[in-house]
Amino acid sequence: MSTQTISAADVKALRDRTGAGMMDCKSALQEAGGDVEKAIEILRVKGQAQAAKRGGRAASEGAVESYIHAGGKIGVLVEVDCETDFVARTDDFKAFVRDVALHIAAAAPLFVSEVDVPADLREAEARIFEEQAADKPEQARPKIVEGRLRKWLQEIVLLEQEHVNKDKYGGKTIEELRAEAAAKTGENIVIRRFTRYVVGEE
Repeated sequence: MSTQTISAADVKALRDRTGAGMMDCKSALQEAGGDVEKAIEILRVKGQAQAAKRGGRAASEGAVESYIHAGGKIGVLVEVDCETDFVARTDDFKAFVRDVALHIAAAAPLFVSEVDVPADLREAEARIFEEQAADKPEQARPKIVEGRLRKWLQEIVLLEQEHVNKDKYGGKTIEELRAEAAAKTGENIVIRRFTRYVVGEE
């Protein structure tokens, strides 16, 4: 199965079953040629499916963090959930939520995860990329479109973005940092939603 035929829905379904991170699920599906059972086995072998025990547990505690930037011109509210009030009050959890809020202020994502991106918006972008690739050899076009679509998703999807503080996080994505925080706390951690306000913008 090629990269382009592994849909976000397939990745989410595998994530729901195993509790592993989105990127881990995607690479496991690619490695398994789209075979879900084989992908689960790959995740187990790599030890990433241990999060399955957490994945099904409700994340009903957590925190809403605000971050104001650029002399009051940009503001962010983000909700990050965990399972217990105990973890929600820890310095590590608070620091993670703060860093997510800071990142959203700087990077301006539009959606939390790939599955939140509306299908019609994704299709519209794909059509634009197909038109832009029209002068390229026919057999190369699907790969070009897929590459540009992937890059576009990395620009607009929070979990796909690399944290803006490269000195501190060395190019890790928000999803990688979320998975690390979950492993550290032993709880299911979910970035639930965010709102970003910019003065003068609707």
